[in-house]
Amino acid sequence: MSRKVKKQVSSLSYSINRFYRKISTAKPSTLILSVIAIAIAVFLFGGGLYNIIMKPLPSVYYGGRILVLYPQLSEQFITDSIIAMILYSLGIIGLIAMYQSTRYAYKPRQAYMMFLVGIVLLLLSYIFLETTIQIKLGR
Repeated sequence: MSRKVKKQVSSLSYSINRFYRKISTAKPSTLILSVIAIAIAVFLFGGGLYNIIMKPLPSVYYGGRILVLYPQLSEQFITDSIIAMILYSLGIIGLIAMYQSTRYAYKPRQAYMMFLVGIVLLLLSYIFLETTIQIKLGR
C-alpha cells in the first residue's frame, strides 16, 4: 500500500512541478496584453466601476420620453456608460488606424486612406463625447 501511495505522490509532485514550469515560463502575446489593457482603460474611463458600485438605473421614462443620458454631470445611467465606452472605443480604433497607416510606406494611397479613416473616427468620437456632455449640461 505504501508503494502505491508513494508513486501517486511522486507523480503528483512531478505534474505540479511541470505545471509550475509551464506557468512561470509562459510568454503571453503582446497583442492580447495590449487589448486587455485597452479594455480595462475603456471600462474605467466609461464609468464601469461606478456602475458596479452604485448600481444605477439603465434609463428612465420621464415626461413622455425615455432619458438615456442623466441630466446632470454628478450621476449617470448605465446607458451613459455604454455610450461613453462605445465612443472611447471608437476613438481608440481611430488612433490604431492612424498608427497602422505608417506600415504602408510603399503604398501611399492606402496609407493616406487609413490615416484619414483614423482621423475621421477620432474626430467623430470627440465630437459625440462633447455633444453628450453638452446634453447632460442641458444646453
